[in-house]
Amino acid sequence: MAALCLRGSGKKRRVLLITSRDTGRWVLPKGWPIDGLDGPGTAAQEAWEEAGVKPVKVKKRPVGSFQYLKRMSADLAVIVQTQVYKIRVASLAETFPEAGERIRKWVTPDKAAMMVEEPGLREILRNL
Repeated sequence: MAALCLRGSGKKRRVLLITSRDTGRWVLPKGWPIDGLDGPGTAAQEAWEEAGVKPVKVKKRPVGSFQYLKRMSADLAVIVQTQVYKIRVASLAETFPEAGERIRKWVTPDKAAMMVEEPGLREILRNL
């Protein structure tokens, strides 16, 4: 599940991107399903752990999905299909579980689409 974290609207709409821990590339907060949580709940939990997001509202239906290559070890990678849930952000915490491991950046949807590598995610961002 992935969290498409947003603030503002219209020309002031911004998307929150974070760096991945392994390669430093720009990504959305995302992770594996969490026992006891549905898709939107998992996306909100990952947004908290990876980016310190305090949500106002989490959409119950995904806005789309995309594939990415998840490196499991030095010699093993798997293709993962992940659903994307919109999260309206109330605020960002300074202290959160992965604070020292990632960089956060607010950008326009068009800029975000240029910064991420996954074609399916680019399409979702361009359609905002």
